[in-house]
Amino acid sequence: MAKGFPNMGGKNMNNMMKQVQKFQKDMEKMQEDLDKQEFESTAGGGVVKAVVNGKQDLLKIEIDPDVVDPEDVETLEDLILAAVRDAMSLAREKTEGEMSKLTGGLNMPGLF
Repeated sequence: MAKGFPNMGGKNMNNMMKQVQKFQKDMEKMQEDLDKQEFESTAGGGVVKAVVNGKQDLLKIEIDPDVVDPEDVETLEDLILAAVRDAMSLAREKTEGEMSKLTGGLNMPGLF
């Protein structure tokens, strides 16, 4: 019996450790899968497209040449920001949703 943990015999501790190890492996696999996924968002009716991965790294920006107006750079900047923010939000929501499935809704701050 472990000192300081009454009623926690070696068998119970071994089962708990196995569960923790399985949880850790499941979490690592989920994160790897999410990191490989791409999340895409558009703005301005599709004239600007942003693509991020599950790590929220910006992978690609596509801009329709017809929207590029040297006299109105501010609108283009706003469209780019909107597309990037939305794509990152999609990635974050997916990560949080998958984590919630894995943890059963437990609040585990700092894991992601």
